[in-house]
Amino acid sequence: MSRAETVSVSVRPRPLWTLGLFRDELRTTFRRWRTLALLGVLAAVPVLVGIAVRIETGDGSSGGGGGGPAFVSQITNNGLFLVFTALAATLPFFLPMAVGVIAGDAVAGEAGAGTLRYLLVAPSGRTRLLLTKYATVMVFCLAATLVVAVSALAVGALLFPLGDLTTISGTRITFGEGLLRALLIALVVAASLLGVAALGLFVSTLTNSGIAAMATTVGLLITVQILDQIPQLHALHPYLFSHYWLSFADLMREPVHWDDLTRNFGLQALYAAVFGSAAWARFTTKDVTA
Repeated sequence: MSRAETVSVSVRPRPLWTLGLFRDELRTTFRRWRTLALLGVLAAVPVLVGIAVRIETGDGSSGGGGGGPAFVSQITNNGLFLVFTALAATLPFFLPMAVGVIAGDAVAGEAGAGTLRYLLVAPSGRTRLLLTKYATVMVFCLAATLVVAVSALAVGALLFPLGDLTTISGTRITFGEGLLRALLIALVVAASLLGVAALGLFVSTLTNSGIAAMATTVGLLITVQILDQIPQLHALHPYLFSHYWLSFADLMREPVHWDDLTRNFGLQALYAAVFGSAAWARFTTKDVTA
């Protein structure tokens, strides 16, 4: 083997080194006070919802409906419905905002802190580093969703009875099957955030200011949410990444309605592909000076 081939082999990134980079990125992200604060706020939402419903129904009334997709009125009968209600309450803003903050800071935050060029000195390559960043944001999507679900399940068990539950279609399922559907719903909600994650990562490659990237991502999120509520733009709605977010409620039907769920998955995959490719194109050609 020639000297050039020896050098080429020695600098080629090894899979274990890439796994180490991913592990370090996860450790760095989840040790930040900002990340912990976001998770704390998300965990508090089910507590507030549960207490509000408990106070409202303290006189024995059944509680008002309409706060979520046919779930709120069922919380007093079964605390498991607090999981579905909490996810419905956090998905329009709190969950995507948290993901937008983490994704927007992924690259721009490193550049602003002056650590991005040091990461690129190691033999990871820009593509591997960007994939590691996106994978970390995906893990945060799952972690944030599970924090909401677990907090809601704990509060629901403390404040309300648990047991067999009635689906939206009116059929009865066991508590075990209800837990399984709650887990599936949490996974669907996490998958629904992948488009926002890719959008935030792309914005993060456009600037060296983490604050600017986070603000821009959250601003775009709010704009899309507003557009999705304007009736005159109904032809545009099916192409907005937030349009099918609440389709997870169809998992509580018997049988499950898959049409909107499938559209949601396809739309999130499209946004992830488009903005992920745009982020890669920008990042791999970007002049990194910080």
